[in-house]
Amino acid sequence: MAVLPLTPTPFFENKNQAFWNLQLAGWGGTAVLRAMSAFAGGQPLEFFFVILIAMITGFSISLILSVVYAYLIRQRPLVTWGGTAVALAIAVSVYSFIDSWVLGLTGSSGDSDFVRIFIGIYFFDLTLLGAWSALYYAINFFLQVEQQADRLERLEAQATSAQLAMLRYQLNPHFLFNTLNSISTLVLLKQTEPANAMLTRLSSFLRHTLVTQPGGKVTVAQEVETLKLYLEIERMRFEERLQTDFRVEEKAAKAQIPSMLLQPLIENAIKYGVSPQEEGAEISLLAQIVGPRLRITVSDTGPGVDVVGTSDDLPAVMATHKRRDSTGVGLANIRDRLAQAYGDDHRFEIRSPESGGFTVLIEIPHEFADQMEPSAAPPATTAGKPASASAVATENSPQKVSTAK
Repeated sequence: MAVLPLTPTPFFENKNQAFWNLQLAGWGGTAVLRAMSAFAGGQPLEFFFVILIAMITGFSISLILSVVYAYLIRQRPLVTWGGTAVALAIAVSVYSFIDSWVLGLTGSSGDSDFVRIFIGIYFFDLTLLGAWSALYYAINFFLQVEQQADRLERLEAQATSAQLAMLRYQLNPHFLFNTLNSISTLVLLKQTEPANAMLTRLSSFLRHTLVTQPGGKVTVAQEVETLKLYLEIERMRFEERLQTDFRVEEKAAKAQIPSMLLQPLIENAIKYGVSPQEEGAEISLLAQIVGPRLRITVSDTGPGVDVVGTSDDLPAVMATHKRRDSTGVGLANIRDRLAQAYGDDHRFEIRSPESGGFTVLIEIPHEFADQMEPSAAPPATTAGKPASASAVATENSPQKVSTAK
């Protein structure tokens, strides 16, 4: 199952390195500003030594505070903020005491006594270490929020992948039930050779489908090759009654779609289009690039359906006397998989003209398989009939349309 990696902000990818970079930049910048201020105020050279000691002291105290804060930030809010206030007050007192003592030793404080110097420096050091503490917590809380967002994104991706896998796995029992039922019929009719051939082709088809990941994507060309394996199984039953017309544009052949997306459509076309009619039917597939979108149209020349009375949230039309015993698994499955993979950025329409026939139109964003070399594009025609306009004939005839996104 594919998982999204945690991807922190590049600067904080190495937290330890980022901490030291900020420490050196922050305290170094403070030292430069104080030195420039002292130079502009005409302070003697000895005062720059006081600034250097003050910055080294502040740097060292902030290192101790970072250890204390790293412990406090993992505690309850009351403990965190209470402990921070106490630690900051102690740190500022120690910092101010050292600064006052150094100023007294160097004589830079003039005639002021130690207490006055301490009180004057205390508020300056409080501002400095208070700003450092605020920045420390702000950065660490930001990193915690970022990690939680990344973790949530990863969990959502796992949930989506699991649901896609569930939808994909739902197809296999559905397909196997229909195929094994056909094999059982052949056995009852004592047609052992066709039954044996169908079992062999079924094993080849299942072996082929196991190659792709449940939530993965394949090229249209690869999906069509899988469909051909499935059609080889069904031709054992229907022979000349099953005609196909597959047309895939060269660019469309390299586009990516969710694996096993089209197989339920072909299965439905055989079950409800070819099987009920003595003369059979033709199944057409057209894949083309329309602007930035990939459009796939699957249609059959079967009896069609009545689309009156469908709900807006249903991907499938209501079953009528023309197409009975529909479980709705295939079309509902496709609807859910498209919603999981593309959200609202897809088009899923079911069309049935008054004269008969059934068409499903899928339109999704065109995703080019950059790192995938698809197999050779399938031939323009299959099994018996030359390429014709049958795949798009329903586009130009009066139709009823049911749309689901």
